[in-house]
Amino acid sequence: MSDTDRIREVLLQISELVRSVTQEGGTAEEQHFEEEPEGVEQQVAATSGCTLKVLPKRLVVKAAEVARKINPVNAPQPGPLAAMGVTLPLDPLRIALLTSKYWGPATRKLTVSFLESTPANLRARIVSHLNAWATNAGVSFVETGGTGDIRISRGPGGYWSYLGTDVKLIPTHLPTMNLQSFTMNTPESEYARVVRHEAGHTLGFPHEHMRRELVARIDPVKAYAYFLATQGWDKATVDQQVLTPLDDRSIFATPPDQTSIMCYQLPASITRDGQPIMGGFNINPTDAAFAGLIYPKFGFGEVKAGRKERVEQEEEFVPTMAQAYAQDWGAAQDPQHIM
Repeated sequence: MSDTDRIREVLLQISELVRSVTQEGGTAEEQHFEEEPEGVEQQVAATSGCTLKVLPKRLVVKAAEVARKINPVNAPQPGPLAAMGVTLPLDPLRIALLTSKYWGPATRKLTVSFLESTPANLRARIVSHLNAWATNAGVSFVETGGTGDIRISRGPGGYWSYLGTDVKLIPTHLPTMNLQSFTMNTPESEYARVVRHEAGHTLGFPHEHMRRELVARIDPVKAYAYFLATQGWDKATVDQQVLTPLDDRSIFATPPDQTSIMCYQLPASITRDGQPIMGGFNINPTDAAFAGLIYPKFGFGEVKAGRKERVEQEEEFVPTMAQAYAQDWGAAQDPQHIM
């Protein structure tokens, strides 16, 4: 058995372990997480939706190659037919779509930079929330004065991030994550809900509400109307961001968890069963347990939130990256030297 196969087998065992822990409720008793304050409505506000960014089609196959090179376990999972010795040919694009984007089990530091002029106290606050995952996982975010692996903008376009190792395919002058209009006046609950959610995408975690079992609960007609009214999304965007279930072979994951921080809050008015999909407001015990198993700490040291710098007065934010939000920046700007 190869090292990759052994890692894959361990991760499959991890999924079963987390499933049993979740069902028994043991993790919740052993860890303490902030609860959402009473009175907070469990619904999507007009500006709260996250868009998981996708690469231009010309880069999809290359991104899968990069993901597998960084972490061989990202390769597509064999389906039930493979267990019977039956193999079906897959074209490169199909293989790419079934490839995960995790960074791998070795401890890792992802560098972070900011595209606009951002005060030190705001940078440190954002980085500290990115590092909420590092409490349990062997991966951290560290601010750099140069060009980061993760490049954050606070410009227009809402909240979004690219998925895991896909950030390696983004031109270095463009953002890999957007936190529209985040300032020191943004409520702490929004930092926990939004920044930690986007950090989860950067670690390779897709949207939880796109798990097949949860997508099946959503009424498409009602969803189109709802997201058009609240997010301004057209039908194609709703299909991509909400109604297209993840292929089980493309993910290692716990059982569907509607309280995961990676799950949208979806109202009862758009579900078939008339029950809301609760959504997550913070990293929950299952999120933390799974992240710690996908990214084991292996003696990982204490995470520092950011560089020690003199606290500056926050400046009024003026968007300067309007050109950065196009989905396709043009092949001429594609990174040539990756890894």
